[in-house]
This record gives sequence, C-alpha cells and structure tokens, in this order.
Amino acid sequence: MEIVSTNHSHGGTQGVYRHHSAETGTEMTFSVFVPPHRPGAKLPVLWYLSGLTCTHANVTEKGEFRQACAQHGVILIAPDTSPRGDDVPDDEAFDFGKGAGFYVDATQAPWAQHFRMRSYIETELPALIAAQFPADMARQGITGHSMGGHGALTIALRNPDRFRSASAFSPIVSPLNCAWGEKALTGYIGADRSTWREYDACALIDDGARLPDLLVDQGTADGFLESQLKTSLLVDACTRAGQPATIRMQEGYDHSYYFISTFMPEHIAWHAERLGD
Repeated sequence: MEIVSTNHSHGGTQGVYRHHSAETGTEMTFSVFVPPHRPGAKLPVLWYLSGLTCTHANVTEKGEFRQACAQHGVILIAPDTSPRGDDVPDDEAFDFGKGAGFYVDATQAPWAQHFRMRSYIETELPALIAAQFPADMARQGITGHSMGGHGALTIALRNPDRFRSASAFSPIVSPLNCAWGEKALTGYIGADRSTWREYDACALIDDGARLPDLLVDQGTADGFLESQLKTSLLVDACTRAGQPATIRMQEGYDHSYYFISTFMPEHIAWHAERLGD
C-alpha cells in the first residue's frame, strides 16, 4: 500500500492511499480518515460509496464528515467508483465506464476483466483495511450517494451479517426501473433482467433481504428524483416487507454535496449509535 498523502485534521489523520487490486487488475486509490484514539484501540468503520463521475476525492474534500467522525470515534473509508487506467475500457457517456462502476461484478466483454467493484468493496478492500488500520471489522456500517447509495443499500442487503447499519443519500433505489440502471446493468451483466435483482435494493427487499434499520435522505429539489432515483419505490418496498426504515424527504435540497454535507453529521451519529460496543 502506497501513501499518497496524509493530513492532520480534527485530531486525526486524513490519508489517501493507493494499491494494486487483484480484483480489478488496476491501481486503486481510496481515502481513510482515522479519528484520534487511544493506542491499541480498534474503531468502528463507516464505508462511503460515491456516485457517478466521482472518485474518493469528492466526499474527502466536500463531505464535511471529519468533525463528526472525530466526535464519535468512527473511521470513514471512501473508495473510488470504478477501475481506472489506460488499459481499462471506457464509454464517452458519464453514466457508464470509468467513474460509473455501479458496484457490480461485470460479466460482459470488455468490462468483465476490470469492472469488479462488488468484489473489490465486499472482499478485497476490507481485508486491506483490516490489515493496515485500527479498524474493528465486527463493527461496520455503510452509506453512499446516488450510484453509491445504490451500492451501499445493495451491499448491505446482501451482507446483513457484516453491516450493522446502512444509510444513503439520494440513492438509485431500483436500477431495474430507471435509465441509468438499465444502461449500466445491461452493459455490465447482460440483458437477462433476472440477474439484475441482486443489484436492486427494492428487488432484494421484495426477495426477502432485510436490515435491522435503514436511513435515507432525499432532497425534494433533486433534478433526478422522478426520473432516476424514484425514492417512492423504496418506500413502497419497505412498507410491503415491513422493513424498518426512516426515509426523509428534505425540502429544497438538491443532489449536490451542499445537501450531503448538511446531513452527513446526522448520518455519522446514527451509524455510531448502532456501531457502539
């Protein structure tokens, strides 16, 4: 693991790191904030998955999470959204290819070789975090924004024994029912829609997946709300299944980090309550 940069912040360390990923076959960059802690202490972990076009840098620079993480003693990890490099295939559109990995393991050419973000997030990067940082991997939560909200919800629903808490900002709740999801899942894993269900939060809930609780914040002024995010579908799925969920429509907020940073401290406190000893 290569240290790209470290900065002292709120008594802790904000680092950016790079390593070679066996899953993606590329160099991968991620950021980790480790709050101040006693020597030898192991801290709970909160994963943050970013959205379309983003890297680790968006939330690291604009998420305003460090004060809350320092207050509650929570490590925050922000991976990249897709593999990168000259040999990695790409698409000219912003919603496919580099920056748009959708947290799936691709099965279709030419994407299958490198686009293995599901396995990278679920298996490879956690092992590296456990080996290199003071992380208590028995206390993990996950959150994310937009495409990353989709990733956070589906990863948590598929791994309920690993994640004690799950939340999301403006998530794509049902890729089966929006243009972003249909394009990405067709391209990455093929036209058989039955194989998409494990990457759709609403479908996973309908198929029996459950979480102890769920927190979602969605802005009412989000330009993607009706066409791509479709929060109401998650409300309906949770209601049908009896899945405990707090889904808040935040008046006047859009899809930006102005919105995310406003409610990030509340999400971190919510996770910290569930990740306690």
